[in-house]
Amino acid sequence: MNSPTADVSVRIAWVDDAAAIAELQVVAWPALYDGLVPPDALPQDAEALAPVWRQALSRPADARNRVLVALERNRIVGFALTSPAADPDCDPIADGEIAEITLHPEERRKGHGSRLLQAAVDTLVADRFTRAVTWVSAGDDALRSFLVEAGWAPDGAHRELALDGAETSGLKQVRLHTAID
Repeated sequence: MNSPTADVSVRIAWVDDAAAIAELQVVAWPALYDGLVPPDALPQDAEALAPVWRQALSRPADARNRVLVALERNRIVGFALTSPAADPDCDPIADGEIAEITLHPEERRKGHGSRLLQAAVDTLVADRFTRAVTWVSAGDDALRSFLVEAGWAPDGAHRELALDGAETSGLKQVRLHTAID
């Protein structure tokens, strides 16, 4: 007898997904950046954020900018962003970036992150990139371990993002990379 399988998938986001992605971001980021980012630096109003997502989904700045969504049935439980790598030491033709992988806090450890990561890499390969990079918070050991177990490694680059405009508060990050060709 076969057991039922989960109804899960990953697909390219549609413009109609903007409100759900904004809501997920508002719910997920406080848990994701707890203790790393001042709470007032995080988006708190999904309704105000939805038009930004709608714009990004309907008119991306580059045809290779993509938003992927992880679904459980028809409910968005995560998203990932892919694009050409923008760092000055990266080649925008060869290097693609996974700018973000975000999951609903209650949906972690259910395979959605692995599916999103694989779909993001597959998307970068389809866009003819040969290397993928991503930035990870220096204090996010869980995400870094997840990526290292998936074949990613530090490439020596690091940065500190100013979060308050006055550069008195920063988020330290390290860059990871992997060959995808």
